[in-house]
Amino acid sequence: MSADHPTLPPVRLRADAELARDALAAPLLADAARLARWAGPDTRVDAGGELVDEQLPAAAEALGLPADEEGELRAGDAWRLAVDTGLVEIEDGESAGEAGAEDVPGRAAPGENLALLTGGSPRDVLALWLDGFDTVFADAVAPVLDDLDQLLDEDGEIDVDALDWDPEAEAEFLEGVLGNLYLLTVSEGGAGEGPVPLPALAASMVVPDDMGEPTDDVLEQVSDAMMRLDEQFRLLEPIGLVEYQPLDEALMVEEGEESAVSVDDEDVTRYGMVRLTPLGLYGVRARMLEAGVGAPAVGDLADKGADALLDGIAGYPEAAAREETAAWLAGRDALGAARELLHAARGSDPGSPLRRLHCQQTLSLVGPEAEPAVREVLDDAELGGLARVWLAERGAADVPAPPESMIFWLAIDTIAAQLDAEGDLEELQELIEGLTGRHGGFFEAAWRVEHPATAEVLEAMGRLHRDKGTAKEARKAAFKARSRGGA
Repeated sequence: MSADHPTLPPVRLRADAELARDALAAPLLADAARLARWAGPDTRVDAGGELVDEQLPAAAEALGLPADEEGELRAGDAWRLAVDTGLVEIEDGESAGEAGAEDVPGRAAPGENLALLTGGSPRDVLALWLDGFDTVFADAVAPVLDDLDQLLDEDGEIDVDALDWDPEAEAEFLEGVLGNLYLLTVSEGGAGEGPVPLPALAASMVVPDDMGEPTDDVLEQVSDAMMRLDEQFRLLEPIGLVEYQPLDEALMVEEGEESAVSVDDEDVTRYGMVRLTPLGLYGVRARMLEAGVGAPAVGDLADKGADALLDGIAGYPEAAAREETAAWLAGRDALGAARELLHAARGSDPGSPLRRLHCQQTLSLVGPEAEPAVREVLDDAELGGLARVWLAERGAADVPAPPESMIFWLAIDTIAAQLDAEGDLEELQELIEGLTGRHGGFFEAAWRVEHPATAEVLEAMGRLHRDKGTAKEARKAAFKARSRGGA
């Protein structure tokens, strides 16, 4: 049976137009756009494209901020984003032909990308926002320079070797945190749209899965991770990626004590709460896809063929699979869609039982127009059983009784699909016990079924059947099936 399911559950993304509006409303991008419109011939920058110190008060004023340290810091962050995303273009002083260019390394002007914010498509806006997200992500994993003077070399440059900073490890850690937050958001039974406590998120990256009671050393690592994540989420919030309730500074202990944060307080919200915004889900998924991670979204398969649909929803939760199949059926001719689904459901490969199960479930959403296509496969060894089920459920007349061989083949195929789907264990047990209860001598017939999963299914029935005698019969039948097949 197939194990090639998507690594992540499918996400429900908002429409591009909604996400683009969210991107334009993100405070940092909105500030960057304002500064891009403010920039002009008199806007002076240094050799790195940063605003010179004398320009920061005017930049803060352009954003409606006080010209104090905090306002100038915010203006500087917005300016860097504007430059990195092409909202602002920098010309060096010599090419600009300015007098005294040796004193003014460059000047700024609105960039070509600024027009995309008002005249571009939603996809254009989102692409620009993703560039901004990349910039902020890089800032978030950059080292914290507490004592800059001690890190400068003889030439006044930062001595990278003295930083004790591994950029790849830092980026991998934050990627992992965002990945865990994404998974908690999209998984059934996870956080959903609710916030996640910062200690839980930090622990998910630090505490080993097989560890019982965390050691003091591990708890200290969790505490350190929380402090770093607190800084990083404060940086990521203005770009619209997350909503973040920061760590309560009153919980921090004095420097020099064992841990920066005590995590015994009953009010977990004081330790920070974070949730991905709808725009954040879009952004994190985009980074995952770029890294080659399987991160499906509901609606991805709507314009694909039936084979891609049935394979693609193999690992989807039931509600998401139903939503995906409904989107696939929308706008399609019912009869043509039914024929395509039935054709795609054929096969003897390990994934075929689950494909047929999803085909049957998808056909349940199709109206009576599909009946001719279903009747065409009544004599098909692989599809005749599910065709009869579909017709019977709709009260169709003249449904031929299935031959005994088809009944047992369908039983094996159905259980194989349920095992592959890894659904509710109790429901599977009830299915197994119902089948064996309705058909006397079930195992004597079942081990002879020409189905690639026969032996595996009978072994599973031996494990799952709650009657010891029947379970023993199933194991014997599995042995016979394997012996017959030469396995």
